[in-house]
Amino acid sequence: MTETPQPATWRLLAHPLRSRILAHLRLHGGSTAAELARALGTNTGATSYHARVLAQAGLVEDTGLGDGRSRVWAAAQADDRDGVDTSVAVSAIDDADELADALWLAHDVVDHHAQRQHGWIDAQVAWPLVWQEECGIDDREVLVDETQLAALRAELGAVLDRYRRRGAGTPGARRVTAVVALTPLPRRS
Repeated sequence: MTETPQPATWRLLAHPLRSRILAHLRLHGGSTAAELARALGTNTGATSYHARVLAQAGLVEDTGLGDGRSRVWAAAQADDRDGVDTSVAVSAIDDADELADALWLAHDVVDHHAQRQHGWIDAQVAWPLVWQEECGIDDREVLVDETQLAALRAELGAVLDRYRRRGAGTPGARRVTAVVALTPLPRRS
């Protein structure tokens, strides 16, 4: 069963600029507020403010590589998993504002990964053949009950955890994102 994240985390990330700052830092590494603002199409002041809010929550950190006038921000290193569990057990959320924040964040995560996939579709032709063959969406239907569903999710998570740092130090290794989206389908008539 998925544990409901702390309401403060939902509220913190349920802001479009904050979630985009965190995603950009995770994907591209350290950046100044000015670099983030250019990449995200916003202004430096707002970007700097939201980066500091994320830093206070421990989600990003000042790398200390700034020049005195600017900070270089990076996504904080998580112990076991990157980011926040964005699965939503809506029945466990009592407060209407917290529910709205949680649902907004869940939709935002789906939109973010959809944008990544669209980007890959357009960029893949420039990649080596093996990357073109192995990356992309793989859609398979399975038939499971509730217990099997929980076991499936745990097993997929365990496989991904085994590969989390597997390529460290290997020439040519690249970070990839693996999105697990278990979604019930309507019953067939």
